[in-house]
Amino acid sequence: MNPRQMKQAMRKMGIKSEDVPDVEEVLIRTADREMVIERPAVTLMEAQGQKTYQVVGESFERARGQTDEVTPAVDEDDVELVMSQTGCDKDVAVKALTESDGQPAEAILSIMSSR
Repeated sequence: MNPRQMKQAMRKMGIKSEDVPDVEEVLIRTADREMVIERPAVTLMEAQGQKTYQVVGESFERARGQTDEVTPAVDEDDVELVMSQTGCDKDVAVKALTESDGQPAEAILSIMSSR
Protein backbone atom coordinates (compact mmCIF):
# COMPACT_ATOMS: atom_id res chain seq x y z
CA MET A 1 0.00 0.00 0.00
CA ASN A 2 1.45 3.36 -0.94
CA PRO A 3 1.70 6.12 1.68
CA ARG A 4 -1.21 8.09 0.22
CA GLN A 5 -3.54 5.07 0.43
CA MET A 6 -2.32 4.38 3.95
CA LYS A 7 -3.16 7.92 5.08
CA GLN A 8 -6.62 7.67 3.50
CA ALA A 9 -7.29 4.34 5.24
CA MET A 10 -6.10 5.75 8.57
CA ARG A 11 -8.30 8.82 8.13
CA LYS A 12 -11.34 6.55 7.54
CA MET A 13 -10.57 4.80 10.84
CA GLY A 14 -10.43 8.15 12.63
CA ILE A 15 -6.66 8.29 12.92
CA LYS A 16 -5.02 11.63 12.18
CA SER A 17 -1.40 11.61 11.08
CA GLU A 18 0.98 14.51 10.56
CA ASP A 19 4.72 14.99 10.29
CA VAL A 20 6.36 17.08 13.01
CA PRO A 21 8.61 19.57 11.19
CA ASP A 22 12.13 20.71 12.08
CA VAL A 23 12.86 18.14 14.83
CA GLU A 24 16.57 18.23 15.65
CA GLU A 25 16.79 15.58 18.38
CA VAL A 26 14.66 13.17 20.42
CA LEU A 27 15.82 12.15 23.90
CA ILE A 28 14.61 9.07 25.80
CA ARG A 29 15.80 9.13 29.40
CA THR A 30 15.93 6.12 31.74
CA ALA A 31 17.23 5.96 35.30
CA ASP A 32 20.86 5.78 34.21
CA ARG A 33 21.03 6.13 30.40
CA GLU A 34 19.88 8.49 27.67
CA MET A 35 19.03 7.36 24.16
CA VAL A 36 19.52 10.19 21.70
CA ILE A 37 18.03 10.14 18.21
CA GLU A 38 19.59 12.78 15.97
CA ARG A 39 17.89 14.31 12.94
CA PRO A 40 14.79 12.12 13.39
CA ALA A 41 11.70 11.91 11.22
CA VAL A 42 8.82 12.26 13.68
CA THR A 43 5.19 11.51 12.90
CA LEU A 44 2.33 12.34 15.28
CA MET A 45 -0.68 10.03 15.13
CA GLU A 46 -3.84 10.79 17.05
CA ALA A 47 -6.70 8.34 17.57
CA GLN A 48 -9.48 8.38 20.16
CA GLY A 49 -7.80 11.22 22.05
CA GLN A 50 -4.48 9.38 22.38
CA LYS A 51 -1.31 10.77 20.80
CA THR A 52 1.39 8.42 19.53
CA TYR A 53 4.75 9.56 18.20
CA GLN A 54 6.68 7.52 15.66
CA VAL A 55 10.40 8.32 15.63
CA VAL A 56 12.83 7.13 12.95
CA GLY A 57 16.53 8.03 12.90
CA GLU A 58 20.10 7.22 13.93
CA SER A 59 20.51 6.76 17.66
CA PHE A 60 23.24 6.41 20.26
CA GLU A 61 23.37 6.05 24.02
CA ARG A 62 25.18 8.00 26.68
CA ALA A 63 25.29 8.07 30.45
CA ARG A 64 22.51 10.15 31.95
CA GLY A 65 23.52 13.72 32.54
CA GLN A 66 26.60 13.53 30.35
CA THR A 67 27.40 17.12 29.53
CA ASP A 68 30.30 16.87 27.10
CA GLU A 69 29.86 16.93 23.34
CA VAL A 70 28.26 13.66 22.28
CA THR A 71 29.25 11.78 19.16
CA PRO A 72 27.22 9.03 17.52
CA ALA A 73 27.98 5.45 18.46
CA VAL A 74 30.51 3.79 16.19
CA ASP A 75 29.73 0.75 14.09
CA GLU A 76 30.47 -2.52 15.90
CA ASP A 77 31.99 -4.05 12.74
CA ASP A 78 34.42 -1.12 12.58
CA VAL A 79 35.31 -1.61 16.25
CA GLU A 80 36.03 -5.30 15.59
CA LEU A 81 38.12 -4.41 12.53
CA VAL A 82 40.23 -1.87 14.43
CA MET A 83 40.72 -4.30 17.33
CA SER A 84 41.78 -7.15 15.03
CA GLN A 85 44.20 -4.98 13.05
CA THR A 86 45.84 -3.29 16.03
CA GLY A 87 45.44 -5.76 18.90
CA CYS A 88 43.96 -3.02 21.08
CA ASP A 89 41.03 -3.37 23.46
CA LYS A 90 37.50 -2.17 22.72
CA ASP A 91 37.77 1.14 24.63
CA VAL A 92 40.86 2.17 22.65
CA ALA A 93 39.20 1.19 19.35
CA VAL A 94 36.02 3.13 20.14
CA LYS A 95 38.01 6.20 21.21
CA ALA A 96 40.11 6.10 18.03
CA LEU A 97 37.04 5.65 15.82
CA THR A 98 35.26 8.50 17.57
CA GLU A 99 38.25 10.80 17.12
CA SER A 100 38.51 9.83 13.42
CA ASP A 101 34.81 10.46 12.70
CA GLY A 102 34.14 6.74 12.34
CA GLN A 103 36.84 6.13 9.72
CA PRO A 104 38.44 2.71 10.48
CA ALA A 105 41.59 3.30 8.40
CA GLU A 106 42.33 6.57 10.18
CA ALA A 107 41.63 4.96 13.56
CA ILE A 108 44.03 2.10 12.80
CA LEU A 109 46.75 4.50 11.68
CA SER A 110 46.24 6.63 14.77
CA ILE A 111 46.60 3.66 17.11
CA MET A 112 49.60 2.25 15.24
CA SER A 113 51.41 5.60 15.19
CA SER A 114 50.92 6.15 18.92
CA ARG A 115 52.83 2.97 19.81
